[in-house]
Amino acid sequence: MAMEVSGAGTDEISGSIVGAVGGRLQPFLESSIVDGRLSFRVAREFDSGAVVASSTRAWFEGDELRGETTRADLDRKRSWTGRRPDLVSDADDEQWSKQEAVVLFDGSGLAEWHTGTPGQLEGWVVENGVLRNVARAENLTSNREFWNFILHVEYRVSEGGNSGIGLRGRYEVQIYDDFGTEPSIHGNGAVYSRIVPNVLASKPHSEWQTFDIRLVGRTVTVDLNQATIIDRQVIRGLTAMAQDASESTPGPILLQGDHGPIEFRKIVVTPLARG
Repeated sequence: MAMEVSGAGTDEISGSIVGAVGGRLQPFLESSIVDGRLSFRVAREFDSGAVVASSTRAWFEGDELRGETTRADLDRKRSWTGRRPDLVSDADDEQWSKQEAVVLFDGSGLAEWHTGTPGQLEGWVVENGVLRNVARAENLTSNREFWNFILHVEYRVSEGGNSGIGLRGRYEVQIYDDFGTEPSIHGNGAVYSRIVPNVLASKPHSEWQTFDIRLVGRTVTVDLNQATIIDRQVIRGLTAMAQDASESTPGPILLQGDHGPIEFRKIVVTPLARG
């Protein structure tokens, strides 16, 4: 969960939260602060037309933020604690040099990957040099962790398909079959629910596509099929794919497996170092 609040102490409190209802960034509704406690609602309308809402209360105990979130559809209350985001000072100022590339997948196997179930890779198979998932597969996680890097990915999405790539295990670059539509904050190449592409560069679902993603600190550039669709934009917070909130430390590459069929044929990380 990630939350941002502005206007505290004024009559114009606003904010947004990831993870209260699904994975999208949702704006506060009916927000207020009473007796030092913040209260707000969020609501999300799904493609089916169903609307799911939650209510949250948050307050400080010393330096620690505490909260409770209730979803009526789940009939339960979840308690949580929070902290301020880590300080990340690295900037993409072109003073970074490429290091030796790390091949995470080249068609030969899954030695560089694991799932959340130790020693098991159920849900993912390699056939004819192509990595693909089956329904509701666990996310794949790279064994190695990375800080600043360029990530090259060659993939093919299914018709109507939906997947994602987790950068450092915290920021999702969306994979989505949206050829012939308009750029969207939840569309192909978006930093999910955070940064919308400036142009639609998707190919039809039957074709192989290529990402080249550069991440330095929190600054990201995304090239899709050799078109720059996000140019040095700052990621302002975690996405729902995040495994942890330690934004100042290296993290793995994730491949989302539970949203529909997806295929990969090449994944290469080139670390970047200062100088």
